[in-house]
Amino acid sequence: MKAAFWARRAHKWIALIIGVQALLWMLSGLYMTVISIDVIHGDHLAHTKSPPLTPSAALIDPTRLSEDYPDLEYVRLKHFMGRQAYEIHHQGKVRLIDAKSGNAISPLNEATARQLALSLYSGKAPLQSIALLTQAPQEVATRPVPMWQAKFSDRGETTLYLSPNTGELLAKRHSLWRWFDFLWMFHIMDYEERSDVNNTLLRVAASIGLIFALSGVWLLFYSFRRRAAA
Repeated sequence: MKAAFWARRAHKWIALIIGVQALLWMLSGLYMTVISIDVIHGDHLAHTKSPPLTPSAALIDPTRLSEDYPDLEYVRLKHFMGRQAYEIHHQGKVRLIDAKSGNAISPLNEATARQLALSLYSGKAPLQSIALLTQAPQEVATRPVPMWQAKFSDRGETTLYLSPNTGELLAKRHSLWRWFDFLWMFHIMDYEERSDVNNTLLRVAASIGLIFALSGVWLLFYSFRRRAAA
């Protein structure tokens, strides 16, 4: 009887401690299962597929590039806004040049970045603003800077982040992603980086939750035994 009394008290107080976090776990988990991960990633917001590359004699021979770019490390042929371009890595830098003329494309100026953002965006809303950032916002904290930030005036507040050096689409962000990120923070209990799923706070909370569940199982077992005895 005394054991059951203390088990009930422990169960009640543990519930008060862990109850709010357990509710956050369930709410965030529900959001993550209801909204498709493809939608969260924003795959519907931008055109990311390019037509296949077609070899052409009109293109500059890649072996000649080492003459203009000493210490050449890597060359990649790719599509850029309807034309073919070489992405050149040399001396720790990245450049984008026209594969036919050899003219420099990067770093992208504002006009080119604006045109690129509009060509990638799959919606119909106008471009609200574009800015070159030297410090990454929280929502793209792991992406390299500088980067172009293009905001569109749609319902989801779509934002595209572009590399000024390679012209690559670095990230797609919108309201549903931002809600996911906010709830993910509570789900893993990492309130700074929002990426550490093995942090101490989460381990402590999970351990308390386990104790809470085990105490509930014990009380349920005790209740059945008590009824059987009666």
